[in-house]
Amino acid sequence: MRVHLGGDHAAYEVQRGLVAFLTEGGHDVVDHGPRDYDDLDDYPIFVLRAAKAVAADAGSRGIVLGGSGNGELIAANKVHGIRAAFANTVELAQLARLHNDAQVIAIGGRFTDLKLAKEIATAFLATDFSEEERHVKRIAMISAFEDQGTLPPVPKR
Repeated sequence: MRVHLGGDHAAYEVQRGLVAFLTEGGHDVVDHGPRDYDDLDDYPIFVLRAAKAVAADAGSRGIVLGGSGNGELIAANKVHGIRAAFANTVELAQLARLHNDAQVIAIGGRFTDLKLAKEIATAFLATDFSEEERHVKRIAMISAFEDQGTLPPVPKR
């Protein structure tokens, strides 16, 4: 599977480790940077490129990394068509795929060591979307809002 990664200095070591781990695992890894440590770099430069590449590359996935993962998550979700989820546990990575068909996960490098990041990435890449009707319906609501600004109707109960 092709995996796009982007991050910043706060998760630099974890990102470097994931690039090597995923490559060794047979994945086609596209590293959008940073490729050198720079404590003044800005995550949107690298994260937006990774998320945009996932949106343009059907079937690929993305992993974005930063200090907390929050800014990276926000940035990735600004890319049209991307559903990014925060994952600091294996279970959250699996649920991001099972329930939300997330194409990108965000990991906080200051809170996630490389061992756990590898486990999270492995689970995320190995988990398929459940295709359950309720989840398909919810994703369609989000897509309709993203594409046309259409709010889902409030149910009458």
